[in-house]
Amino acid sequence: MNYRIITDITNYIFVNDKPEQADIIFLPGGSFPQQGEYAAKLYKDGFADKLLPSGGVSVKSGKFGGVKSKQDIYNRNYKTDCEFLTDVLVKNGVPDNAIYAENKSGHTRDNAFMSRIVADKNRLEIRKAIVVCKAFHARRCLMLYQLAFPKTEIIICPFEAYDINRENWHTFEYGIDRVLGELARCGNQFVADIKDYLL
Repeated sequence: MNYRIITDITNYIFVNDKPEQADIIFLPGGSFPQQGEYAAKLYKDGFADKLLPSGGVSVKSGKFGGVKSKQDIYNRNYKTDCEFLTDVLVKNGVPDNAIYAENKSGHTRDNAFMSRIVADKNRLEIRKAIVVCKAFHARRCLMLYQLAFPKTEIIICPFEAYDINRENWHTFEYGIDRVLGELARCGNQFVADIKDYLL
C-alpha cells in the first residue's frame, strides 16, 4: 500500500487533541472501562467539572454489549452503556452530582444529539467540551458532536481500544477493517449534513 495513503488516512481518522480546560466531558457510549477511567482522570486533574456519559443498548443486539476488560472491578449487571460508564466514573472518584446521564441512544449520532437534549434540559452552557472516545472513532465523534453542538469548541481526547492505534492499524486485518469502516462512515453518514452546511 502507498505509504502516503496510510499517512493520510491515519491523520484524518486519529484525531488527538491535548486536553484543555472545558465545561464538560462527553463519553459516547461504550463498554471499555478505560474510557471512563480516562474521563475520571481528566475530571480529577481539573479539566472539567461536569461529565455526560451516553448510551443505551446496542441497536444490533438490543442489550448492553458487556464489559470488555477489568470485569473483576466492573462486575455489575449493567443494563446500558450509560449505567456502565457512570459506574466506572464513580468508582474512579467522580461524585454523582457531577454526572449528567443519557441512557436512550443506540449509536454515535444519537449519543451526540441526545446529549444535546440533556445539556439543554439542564441549561448547561457549553463553550468548550472534551470528548473521550476510542482512538479510531475520533473523527466521527468530532463530526457528530460538532453538528450537535455547533457553537462549542470540541476537544478530542481518545483512548486506545482493541489495541488499535495510529501506528499499527494498517498492520493487521481487524485494525484495517475498523479504520476503513470508520473512513466509509465519515463519508456516507454525513452526506445530507454536509450538503445542508455547504448549500
